[in-house]
Amino acid sequence: MNHTFQILEFNHILEKLKEFAHTEAAGERIENLCPSLNEGEVRKSLRDTTEARTIIDRMGLPPAVSMNGLQAIIHTTKQGGCLSPEELENTGVMLTGVKRFKEFLNRCKYLELGLAYYELDLDPLEDLAREIFESVRNGRVEDSASKYLKGIRQDIARLEEKLRTKAESILRGNKKYFSDSYVTFRNGRICLPVKKDYRTSVPGSVIDQSATGSTLFIEPAAIAGLNEELELLRIGEENETRRILYTLTAVVEENMEALEADKRLLEKLDFLFAKGSLSLSMEGIEPSVNTDRIMRIVKGRHPLMNPETVVPLDFELGKRERGIVITGPNTGGKTVSIKTVGLFSLMAQCGLHVPAIEADLCMNSQILCDIGDGQNITENLSTFSAHITNVMKILHTAGRESLVILDELGSGTDPAEGMGIAIAILEELQNSGCLFLATTHYPEVKTYAKEAEGITNARMAFDKETLKPLYRMEIGEAGESCALFIAQRLGMPESMIKRAELYAYGKRESLQDQGPAAAAVFPTGKGSREKTQGEFAQCAKRKGSGESGPRIEKQKKPSGNKNSMREKFAVGDSVMVYPDKKKGIVCMPVNEKGVLRVQMPDGKIWINHKRVKLLVATEELYPEDYDFSIIFDTVENRKARHKMGKGHQEGLTVTIE
Repeated sequence: MNHTFQILEFNHILEKLKEFAHTEAAGERIENLCPSLNEGEVRKSLRDTTEARTIIDRMGLPPAVSMNGLQAIIHTTKQGGCLSPEELENTGVMLTGVKRFKEFLNRCKYLELGLAYYELDLDPLEDLAREIFESVRNGRVEDSASKYLKGIRQDIARLEEKLRTKAESILRGNKKYFSDSYVTFRNGRICLPVKKDYRTSVPGSVIDQSATGSTLFIEPAAIAGLNEELELLRIGEENETRRILYTLTAVVEENMEALEADKRLLEKLDFLFAKGSLSLSMEGIEPSVNTDRIMRIVKGRHPLMNPETVVPLDFELGKRERGIVITGPNTGGKTVSIKTVGLFSLMAQCGLHVPAIEADLCMNSQILCDIGDGQNITENLSTFSAHITNVMKILHTAGRESLVILDELGSGTDPAEGMGIAIAILEELQNSGCLFLATTHYPEVKTYAKEAEGITNARMAFDKETLKPLYRMEIGEAGESCALFIAQRLGMPESMIKRAELYAYGKRESLQDQGPAAAAVFPTGKGSREKTQGEFAQCAKRKGSGESGPRIEKQKKPSGNKNSMREKFAVGDSVMVYPDKKKGIVCMPVNEKGVLRVQMPDGKIWINHKRVKLLVATEELYPEDYDFSIIFDTVENRKARHKMGKGHQEGLTVTIE
């Protein structure tokens, strides 16, 4: 399921949800949130989210409750330890928050929502909170915690003042003995800063000395007795403070059951109101759920996209058809649409609202996806291999209660074979009885979906005037990639468009039957390539570019015997690269090491000549003086060569790979 979460980006939804949680336990619950397979649980979870959202809309957010270190407090108390003043104070703050939360829910009861009645289970333990705040404040036990503590602290204050007065009297009477004119404390005792040379002149005990050793901090013998008396008072204060802390800890322990119940309920409420806050943030609604294998979405918006720019999705599946094949131009929104359907299904079964006007979603036992190219270099999997590996796992797992989502069905291989594989996969999905969505560009698959029972076509709308996708799904009609139309609008000659159309739709064989006129309009072979090249040149001249661009300087071939490997391949040869069986064009012939360079769809590679097979020689593909810089050189280099042709250009360079 984690794989599906990542593909559909449900993990990002959970991250957004976690931002609205305040307690650690609610955050952990969100991290582990998974779709429920129990219809009753899903309905209750969605109802809780709806009630939380209603309360937030009508009453605002509930008050935050600080639960700082509460789990450690509970653990210490159960282990028989003594809570510190800070821990007791945090307990009191938490109980104050419980009281405020209880009052908030009580005010919400007029909405007649079941969530508001959770206040009946919250116990603010007001007596415990009052006792804590009467005894502890600002991280220390208050004087008012007990009469004895108050009295002993008063005695300490009086004795400290007496000690200070006597020490200052000694200091003023013998100023020449001291390095400073004030008394100081060292190791909790009042001392005088005596110059080292006058050590014997001030009777008393040396408590400390300065870093240089020139000053000794001496407790005068005249106040030693008072210091010992003060020490005894402080021991008494500490004992009384500890007794009070133990007493308060015992009271906390007596209320531990209610305290833990409050903690659990607050964490649950935190989770529910986090779901309500997420619903508010994306303007969500409660989806209906069913077990009838029917899905319907009205104006659904992908929750991770900008709501101001995303085009709403209208979608329906399950009433008549169990599968939809979606077609349309690249970047037309096919992938976003199928991800939206899958994401809505996950969110609903997790009790989350979905951003839509209306949604009725079926329960799914599992959601199985193959989206993205899936290429894995470490496992030596090509795009096609990765797709087939994933699809086979999906077909093995899918059942009547599954939702299957497949993107670019049958892509990444020979078009004819890919089309056949795509149709075979659709047939297996039909046999499994699952609901499924698939995107494709194959016209044969569109035809199959139109004729097969239980499957329908859908297309992504496209504006042919602006050449922009509209991101709107239209169910019941097959779409087209619009590649030929786009190419024509972008300047491809008419003859090439018609030839491409014939090649694409399998009518090339009929050219011989159409007579000379057809051959003139749809020429083939080397002559046609020259004609097309001429049309491109005319187009370029019309746009003002002309033929003044930089030219490739070909290296003169050495005379005499030629190396057999160098004769095997020439620049421009169309070749097959093994073992991947990918097509490329030779851009550098074989060198003395038996290695040549090949232009592949995704870049140039060096490869041993033994792994390359000639498909079509360059003389069969290009005119004799064809400018290969159009294929192999970068735009920057071609521009640079063009400028160099006009004269010396300071700082201008041409990079040769």
